Order: sequence, then structure tokens, then C-alpha cells
Amino acid sequence: MEIYAFGSICRGDVVSGSDVDMLAIVEGHDPRFDASDYSIYSYDRIKELWHEGNPFSWHLYLESKPIYLSNEIDFLRGLGEPKKYSDGRSDCLKFKGIFDEARESLEQSTLSKTLDLSTVFLAIRNFATCYSLSRGMPDFSRNSAKRLGDESIPICKDLYSIYERARILCTRGQGDPLSKEEIEKAISGLIDVDLWMNKLLEVKYE
Repeated sequence: MEIYAFGSICRGDVVSGSDVDMLAIVEGHDPRFDASDYSIYSYDRIKELWHEGNPFSWHLYLESKPIYLSNEIDFLRGLGEPKKYSDGRSDCLKFKGIFDEARESLEQSTLSKTLDLSTVFLAIRNFATCYSLSRGMPDFSRNSAKRLGDESIPICKDLYSIYERARILCTRGQGDPLSKEEIEKAISGLIDVDLWMNKLLEVKYE
């Protein structure tokens, strides 16, 4: 059994509302770990992720710290560097598809708008993370879309904050509900998000 922390707590950019991401690597089922508190993986699956060059393997390689090592040997460090990430375009297309579905739901339904906006933020963040990793400048933070230099998402801070708040409301139940005006502003901003994603999808991927 190995336990690691990863994400914002290891990057040092913890803010109010940040959670602590924890990874448990176990052999078989271990009742001590709850999937709501830990990302739970087997040793073999972690090795597969490393071999695939999966974004999560790079996240752990770059931003994890051991909390408990059963035999005092750092299992993740022992795997070395993951395989080069080569699925940037296909992963970005996947998250563009998730964005498109959420946008369609927002435009056609009066239900669960905060949930759909939460999905929009998930798509924006993961799209930007995969793009940044494919460009050799990995950024796994919640602000990854705003840290791409000239290719950063072209929306204002307040609009980005609405999408982020929707995500926190849905995943952690924290914060004030979005107002009708904020929801309308968020929906009107989707066209700029769409244009940004399409522009980055035209870039040559490694």
C-alpha cells in the first residue's frame, strides 16, 4: 500500500475551497479506503498509465508527494518518467465534445443549469490541461486555461469565476447559488469558449 498527496497541495497554490487530492495504490480491494476520499488504483493500473503516457501519470509524476510508503521505497519515483504524451488532439476533442453537450443542454433545457455550467468548467480545465501537456508546458491547476500565454481563454475574470463557482457548488456544495443574471452571463460567454477551443484544435499537436 502506498499513499500520495497530489494536486494543489503539492503545487503550493491552495486557496479557500481547495480540497486535498489523495491517491491510494493498493493490491486488491482495501476497505480502509473510500473512493469519495481517495483516487484508488492498483499497482498494475498505475504502471499501465505510465506506459500509456496518460495525463494522470504526468500529473502524478510532476505533482505528487508520498505520505506513506509500505516498504519505504517511493513506488511512483521508481517508475521513472512516463511515456511521452501523444493523445493531445484526441483528448482535447473529447473534452470539446463534453463542452458541446453541456452547451446544448444549457440552450435547450431549463433544468440543472448550474450542473451544466459545472460541466463546462470541467471541460475548459481539462481541455487546457491536455493542450498544455501536449505543448510541453503542463499545467494541472484549475487556472490552466488562463495560463497559456497568448493562447489563454479570452474571457474575463468574472465570467471564468462563474464557471468555476458552478463546479465548486456541484462537487463540494460550497458557495452561494448562482443568480439568474450570472447564469445568463455564463451562457452568453459560451460562444467565446467555443471559438477558443476550435482555434486551439487547429494547432499542430505533437
